[in-house]
This record gives sequence, C-alpha cells and structure tokens, in this order.
Amino acid sequence: MQEALLAVHLKRQTWETNRPVEPWVAAIARYKLVDHLRRRGFHSHVDIDEVADTLSAAPDEGAVAIDRDHLLSGLPERQRHIVEAFSMEGLSAREVSVRMGMTEGAVRVALHRALKRMARGAREGDV
Repeated sequence: MQEALLAVHLKRQTWETNRPVEPWVAAIARYKLVDHLRRRGFHSHVDIDEVADTLSAAPDEGAVAIDRDHLLSGLPERQRHIVEAFSMEGLSAREVSVRMGMTEGAVRVALHRALKRMARGAREGDV
C-alpha cells in the first residue's frame, strides 16, 4: 500500500485534472500489486476489480499521520525537508531546488532516495 501511495505521489503530474482520478489511481495500484506479486514469485492473475469495493474505505487519518511522521523521522534532515516540500507543500522540483540551494537533479535524486528509504521502512514494519 505504501509503495502504491508513493507511486501516486511521484506520478501526480501525469493525472489529467479533467479526467476521473479513480481509474488513474486504480491503474497505479494494479501495477504495484503485480510488481509485488512478481517479486514474491506469484504468477497467477488477480483481478483488482473484484476487490475494488474494499479499497474505497476511508483511512484512519490519525493512523496515517502517525505512520507518515514516523517514516519521516527516520530520514536525514535534508531528505525530510525535501519530502515535506513536495508532498505536504506541493512544491515543484524547481521550487525545492531554489529553497534548498541544490540543482533540480540533486533534489529529484534525494527525493527518490528518501521515498525508497520510507518504502523500505514501511515494508519492514518500522511504521
């Protein structure tokens, strides 16, 4: 789930605002599920449409904030600031690069590393 949410965040600029968001998110979730199952050696077909109704439950906002804060606290300060600028403030790579005094490429690399570290922490149950 964490990897799917991170993928949605990283690909948010690809969503066309004049189109429904649910099919776009479902496609990302489907691909992340397939990737997860392949890594585990599972090669059978799982139709996500059969479980789509169970995915629409609203998350417990308090638990999400605790998980997010816990994952962020495990990051080095610079990476934490970059993730917060992107995901909580909605800044672009250019804006973050100016704020942090880094190149856009360095910001993107730091963001990727931070998100990868957060995903690893979520998988390992550090949340």
